[in-house]
Amino acid sequence: MDVLSATLLPRIRKQSMTVYGDGKQTRSFQYVSDLVDGLVALMEGEHIGPFNLGNPGEFTMLELAGVMKEVIDPSANIEFRANTADDPHKRKPDISKAKELLNWEPKVSLREGLPLMVNDFRNRILNEDEGKGN
Repeated sequence: MDVLSATLLPRIRKQSMTVYGDGKQTRSFQYVSDLVDGLVALMEGEHIGPFNLGNPGEFTMLELAGVMKEVIDPSANIEFRANTADDPHKRKPDISKAKELLNWEPKVSLREGLPLMVNDFRNRILNEDEGKGN
């Protein structure tokens, strides 16, 4: 499960959000339609080889928690836990090759994509809970 899903699911279920370590480690988040567009551009193009189709928009885990509070629930609590030793401090893709050769870059920002993801997850959780007789 990715970082965003792992943070989002507990919040939708009204549980505390968990931030590991000091929350200053960064991650980049991409909406699925941007990835699909990048893959289509790669398949339809004449260039081969590895391409990074990520989103270079970088957020700390604390910033992510803040955006999630804004979008999902302003009263959400953040629970801090010890970080793992192998957690990378920074993740930010270099998409210069994809921009230059595929004329591709992501279009959906975290603030735009998060509400769409929240609605999708809420529907899935609601359907899952109904299936259990809850």
